[in-house]
Amino acid sequence: MQIYLNEKNCEIKEGLSAGEVRDLRKPGADIIVINGFPAIPETRLAKGDRLVLIKRGEIPTPEELEAMISARHTPGIYAKLKKARVGIAGLGGLGSYVAMALVRVGVGELVLADFDVVEPSNLGRQVYFADQIGIEKTSALAQNLLRINPYARLLLHNVMLTGENSPEIFKGCDVVVEALDKADQKTMLIEAVLGNVPEAQVIAASGLAGHGPSETIRIHRLGKNLHVVGDLESEAKPFMGLMAPRVGVAAHIQANLAIRILLGEEY
Repeated sequence: MQIYLNEKNCEIKEGLSAGEVRDLRKPGADIIVINGFPAIPETRLAKGDRLVLIKRGEIPTPEELEAMISARHTPGIYAKLKKARVGIAGLGGLGSYVAMALVRVGVGELVLADFDVVEPSNLGRQVYFADQIGIEKTSALAQNLLRINPYARLLLHNVMLTGENSPEIFKGCDVVVEALDKADQKTMLIEAVLGNVPEAQVIAASGLAGHGPSETIRIHRLGKNLHVVGDLESEAKPFMGLMAPRVGVAAHIQANLAIRILLGEEY
């Protein structure tokens, strides 16, 4: 009988339990996941089941780590995401959280672009740490992402994005996430990508300042390949700053939409 063991084809005898396969193939594994859900050793396996065996404290091989990252996904999802390339323009409150979410689900390649360095004020809403102040955001974020998945494929561009260099930087991306600060920068990036990287879908953001209701942050489809996340109204200004919770909500909506696009789902 054929099953998938740590995402690889595996032939086993019919009627075996997950615990019996564990004892044969990975003795000492103390976490059992079947079809994306934790299971007990006595669970009987069926043809086509996806079994993941994890041993706590063990440093995994690249292949095993991939299986472990994908263990709680819906079966088959990771294989699709692994083939994808996603670009992120701007690595601040939005972009750094989008990158963190996408590397956790195993998106194959991330193209990360920003010209800035980590500043003290960034710590209030961005995925950086005090000992990274003064480091280029591309390098600091790469450090943090590689602590999650040491085998992640990251392409770093420590540059100011322009209408001229953006198409080359994001060439080949399935999705480009716009996470820039200023309206003119956002417009530039959207026009540069839509006009020169026709295969890419753009997920932009607008209207996420303050501490208003999170449910007003939603997806607006403004064209075949353009999606905007936010309430389209809450602009950052005096007495209306950017705060981690609401920015984080928008970032994770952007990341989730990117995943849905990569999986070919409509919304």
